[in-house]
Amino acid sequence: MSEKITGSEILIRALIDQGVDTVFGYPGGTIMPVYDRLYDFTDRIRHYLARHEQGAIHAAEGFARASGKPGVVIATSGPGAMNLTTGLNDALMDSTPIVAITGQVQSALLGKDAFQESDVVSVMLPVTKWAIQVRRPEDIAPAVARAFYIASSGRPGPVVIDIAKDAQTNMAEYKFEPCTFIRSYDPDPEIPEQVLSEAAAILNEAKRPMILAGHGITIAKAEEELISLAEKADIPVGCTMLGLSSIPSGHPLNKGLLGMHGNLGPNINTNKADVILAVGMRFDDRVTGDTSKYAPSAKIIHIDIDASEFDKTVKSNLHIHASAKTALSKLLPLIEPQKRSEWVDSFSQHEEVESERVMKREIEASTPDGKMLMGEVVNKVSEAFGHDAILVTDVGQNQLFSVRYFKFKSPRSCISSGGLGTMGFGLPAAIGAKIGVPYRNVVLFVGDGGLQMTIEELGMIMEYNVNVKIVLLNNNFLGNVRQWQHLFFNSRYSATPMVNPDFKTLASAYGIAAEDVPHRDNLDEAISRMVAHDGAFLLNVNIDEEDMVFPMTPGGHGVDEILLNSKEYYKPV
Repeated sequence: MSEKITGSEILIRALIDQGVDTVFGYPGGTIMPVYDRLYDFTDRIRHYLARHEQGAIHAAEGFARASGKPGVVIATSGPGAMNLTTGLNDALMDSTPIVAITGQVQSALLGKDAFQESDVVSVMLPVTKWAIQVRRPEDIAPAVARAFYIASSGRPGPVVIDIAKDAQTNMAEYKFEPCTFIRSYDPDPEIPEQVLSEAAAILNEAKRPMILAGHGITIAKAEEELISLAEKADIPVGCTMLGLSSIPSGHPLNKGLLGMHGNLGPNINTNKADVILAVGMRFDDRVTGDTSKYAPSAKIIHIDIDASEFDKTVKSNLHIHASAKTALSKLLPLIEPQKRSEWVDSFSQHEEVESERVMKREIEASTPDGKMLMGEVVNKVSEAFGHDAILVTDVGQNQLFSVRYFKFKSPRSCISSGGLGTMGFGLPAAIGAKIGVPYRNVVLFVGDGGLQMTIEELGMIMEYNVNVKIVLLNNNFLGNVRQWQHLFFNSRYSATPMVNPDFKTLASAYGIAAEDVPHRDNLDEAISRMVAHDGAFLLNVNIDEEDMVFPMTPGGHGVDEILLNSKEYYKPV
């Protein structure tokens, strides 16, 4: 008979057998037995203590997005577990594999409003792929195996294992078997040959095809297949925000960002395309604008691992239910080599207008008081890192400017909160990303509002010497809300101006090098010092509060109804 061990040790051993070597978390009463056993396994699993459970799960998200491995987070019951819900919802929206382990009160106390009891499973079900409560130690290892399988397979997402305290302390034999099958769950569906043939025929006959590259390409590691197909058939590519690093920024077929603050060319030509191949994207409203005006002339082929996305927002002519890698690799041999020079060149006129009317103004800024514009700062930082750092953003104008002006050479280099738009995501996610891929440079762009939502995680940087470069685009406003107030609410800046602390002093209190950049004349040298510094660095940049991100498709408008500035719509010739 095998030796019996506690449920807590079963959990730790199951995590190790699952390949876990990094966890983020915050201890508390009902998860204390797990932390007690973790003390004996520090040579196998490194635990990173966040300063708040929301910080822990966003760090786990950043780790997962950068490394491609599931992020693991541990929290106690009650408020600890509830503080994970924002991150779980964020991970669900952005298809990020997360395994969250929460403590729970003793089984005998369940349903009795015991101290720090909360109905974790009921709360978590709407924001996870799967949630389970475990009340017996012998059920812990199977729950772990199943959790990792569900979190990582098909369309990835977050799962929760809620473990009663007595299940952590009671004894059982340890036996671990990886989960590779769940009845009625098919994460890797077969593609009918007829569907592939139909898709290839549509693409081969197209005169003006476009590929819309989504986050699913990064998730499936299908970057090579995407580029091969685009090059073989000479098809221009537009990227969703989370799909941006799936094709190098400098690739001649990469036509840029789609959607509300995207580039003119892909947005205008979406409505001129005769075929759209949408890969691993869900036709988010920020990409489509008014769907009644979206791609009116196009036959749409939609590739997605999640069948529930088909026809949810935009009706498609053909569905390919598969991962991006499987679908593109099987489609590629059926695609005829072609040259579509006239169609590809048609993007150039829009690129020239955007360069001259929008980007030049932003990058070659000349504000009289020396306050900087976000685009020029992002552009200079990207250049300083050779366009090959991992970009992490918070949410707001800092995010929108960053994804427009940062450039990418390598896959898995754009990490942002896409679907949920979670302010406070950026700092902990950047920490997790650097921990996940310590050999890559990680640079965070964040606003003064978002930074203060999770600023306590500077403590994680201090404790673990995490070399994250933080560029604070500080305009003393909730900038994106201010932009909307300016454009659509008669410049009534209700609750958006901010009185901020001395961020340099705050960073210094955490032992983090920091520098204020008050004037444009100081910017280049400050960036050079940040890049050269061996360790974390916070650059507090004085941003013009009137800076606004354009182009912009206002809500409720068609994707090709685009503001070049606060008053002028783009009217292509």
